[in-house]
Amino acid sequence: MAAMDLDGAESKSLFAQVHFYIVQPENLRGDSARELAQLLEENGAEGISRTATANPIPLQDITHIISTTIDFPEYEAANDALKSVVKPDWVKASIAKGRLANPRQYSPDPRLFFSGLVVCCADLPSGDSDAIIGGVLAMGGLYSSPVSKMVTHIVALTMDSDKCKTAISKNVKCKYVLPHWFDDCLRLGKRIDEAPYCLPDPEVLRKRPEDRIPEAGRQDMLGASSPRPDRLPTPSRSPSANRRQLSIFEGKKVMLSRDLELGSHLLGTIEDLILNGGGMVTGSVHKADIFICHYRESLDYRIASRAGKDVGNLAWLYHLITHNSWTSPLRRLLHYPVARQGLPGFSTFRISLSNYNGEARVYLENLARVAGGEFTKTMKEDNTHLITAHMVSDKCDAAKEWNIHMVNHLWLEESYAKWTIQTVSDPRYTHFPTRTNLGEVVGQTPINKQAVEKVFFPLGSDVDPSIEGDNVPRPMSVKAPNPTSSKSTNAMNAHPSRSAGSQDVPFRGLQPDGPTPKASKENRRYTEANVVRTPAPSRFIGQGKENETPSTTGSRSAKDKAVAKLHDLAPDIALFQKERKRVGGVTHGGRKSSEDMVPEVNRKRSVSKDEDTDTGADEETRATKRVKKSKSLVPPSMRLALSGYKGWVGANKKEGEERARLREMGILIVHDFASCTHLASPHILRTQKFICALAHAPMILSTDFVDDCLSQNKRLEPEQYLLQDTEGEKRMGYKLSDSLIRAKSNKGQLLRGYSIYCTENIHGGFETYKSIVEVNGGKCVMYRARAGSTATLRAGLDEESDDSEAGTPGNVYLVSGNTPEEAKLWPRFRQMIEGMGKNPLVVRHEWMVDLALSQKHQWRDFYILTDKDVTLTA
Repeated sequence: MAAMDLDGAESKSLFAQVHFYIVQPENLRGDSARELAQLLEENGAEGISRTATANPIPLQDITHIISTTIDFPEYEAANDALKSVVKPDWVKASIAKGRLANPRQYSPDPRLFFSGLVVCCADLPSGDSDAIIGGVLAMGGLYSSPVSKMVTHIVALTMDSDKCKTAISKNVKCKYVLPHWFDDCLRLGKRIDEAPYCLPDPEVLRKRPEDRIPEAGRQDMLGASSPRPDRLPTPSRSPSANRRQLSIFEGKKVMLSRDLELGSHLLGTIEDLILNGGGMVTGSVHKADIFICHYRESLDYRIASRAGKDVGNLAWLYHLITHNSWTSPLRRLLHYPVARQGLPGFSTFRISLSNYNGEARVYLENLARVAGGEFTKTMKEDNTHLITAHMVSDKCDAAKEWNIHMVNHLWLEESYAKWTIQTVSDPRYTHFPTRTNLGEVVGQTPINKQAVEKVFFPLGSDVDPSIEGDNVPRPMSVKAPNPTSSKSTNAMNAHPSRSAGSQDVPFRGLQPDGPTPKASKENRRYTEANVVRTPAPSRFIGQGKENETPSTTGSRSAKDKAVAKLHDLAPDIALFQKERKRVGGVTHGGRKSSEDMVPEVNRKRSVSKDEDTDTGADEETRATKRVKKSKSLVPPSMRLALSGYKGWVGANKKEGEERARLREMGILIVHDFASCTHLASPHILRTQKFICALAHAPMILSTDFVDDCLSQNKRLEPEQYLLQDTEGEKRMGYKLSDSLIRAKSNKGQLLRGYSIYCTENIHGGFETYKSIVEVNGGKCVMYRARAGSTATLRAGLDEESDDSEAGTPGNVYLVSGNTPEEAKLWPRFRQMIEGMGKNPLVVRHEWMVDLALSQKHQWRDFYILTDKDVTLTA
């Protein structure tokens, strides 16, 4: 009996140190929340509740918050206070293990998109399984080596593995997925649907890339697809349209900005909803808990943002009314106020969409516009970007032919969220899983508050120049209300009410460091007198008052002088802020004179200029870091590229060590063929690296040079290892030494003035031939015989005719394979080229390879492709 009592005490003490609060979103209400609380209390936990619905969660009294989402007002404060926010599954997992589970593995934070997964790897190579395990753990998931009831996903290549059979025999409720799913999720930084990757018959292996991909319906985007909603919604849990029951505004004070431009009828309706829901409408931003505006430019916006209040737009307010549940205005990009001028540099972009549908498409259209770009429903050659959910569409085919940037929606979302144009070369923005419609992960990117703060409401931007005196407390110096305290902040309420005109004081944001601007006469003339006027009586009368005493604007003359003085001091303030960022600050003798600043600027420019002249500096830096810092490295005397070297295949550790040893000898291994001085190869190869490097005429060595340098641990003379491949030269019909002599003479201009056209499915891939043509001075264009091809061809031939030194070639080449699909393009190509007065030649890929390897123009009848070749091949 004693043992039983001991066991019972141990069970009840599992959550003895846990003081919890349950957040109740739509999917965790009523019976579910009560059952969860009962389970926790039966095992020793103590539940904490709010003293009133409008009060914040008492963070000082709790250790854990149970929630299925991070979308509640106190989430950021809970993180700052190091409180654990976990999903309900954490409770069941802890009970099953008999100890408290790791809270991070059960976090509702969407950034940890593998949270809740327990992964088991079956018969995978050790390198692949290690990579998957590392990615899963980093993104909030768990790994289990044996197959247990807790496993949610088994990663396997087939269902024939022992672990898959064990899971089936034990009736484990899990999914069997290919490792490709984890790779695609980690590449995108989002969790996509695993259905196309599920064994035993995964769609990604069964379907062809050109097969239709299903549309992705996104009903959750309703109400978040436009910053200016066109109608007032009805609450989802309202009994009728005429009786709206809201509790979301209980105890909240809401301020509506004038830039919303609401009509009197709509404004009155919104105010009634807020008042009937237990909230209040205020005309003072200092008293407000919620501030609603459209643009990120008013002084009220900056004051509310610096004070840590909830700032959103009308779409966000409508979302609260519709769902009667809290959501952060930062969670969805179009729930936050927009910038009037858009993202700097975005106005030059012409953007079109493909493969997005429904609300997701409307959302991306509006996002492109508010970012400052031009959206076009149809795509033409002057478009700069195509945003697509996958690669199967006519627009995608045309974008490849017209060299238009193709990216997924993450590029647009993250550029807007971070308020910086992201590079289109980032692999995350150009990754398209073969059987996934990326529309399913649209709208999951939140606003980057730090980036927005830096530009739109930095420190000191909430100062009201219309207020007299230096002793008035500034909202920026008042700490945001702590959700753990029920006391109100008196400092905010002590701030006097501002005049109606002060809301429109413009703020131009932070400017890059540069020469200190001088106060011009035009700037001095701009004073608050231009906007100060007698304020209209506020339509929001305080409770218990029949009338309101109108505020005054004070002495106009004194105010004008104060504002003019402030503008006169603007250059000194700007210089002080700049000096604060300088190393050493401003603590050593005040500001510098303009003469003292000149040498510093020149010195920085000279350093950056020297850095730019060092090609391959990144390679050298990376190689240097692999060697101990105590060793002094000599500058590399040889930049060596490798092609066809087998010594490091599948041996990453060996490669790193031997590359470091070679670097100590003065031999830097580089991947960029354009910067190499030497190329090592076992024999003459027809690889992309070998052919492209040949155009730069490097010294070509045998790979024995690398092996011998490593075995003898010293740098040997490269002249003794010149590549000798008699059989290869005989087979190809030219000598390598002659090709190198011609390459030095050509100086990378063998194809100057030529536009070479390639089919999309050419053997080896279009990008391979494009790099070969461009490294030899030519231009390579993909040909698909689509609408617009004539204009593309004509533009390329016009460039040829404009190049007087190149001598316009009479022949126009289409490099093609001999498949029936490619042969369908030939008649159209010949017809268009002949119509331009040129001679069309459809040639095999061997023509391009032989030309680049021999470094001279030559012709053999074998190169030409005719319909007879297709018939024989078919």
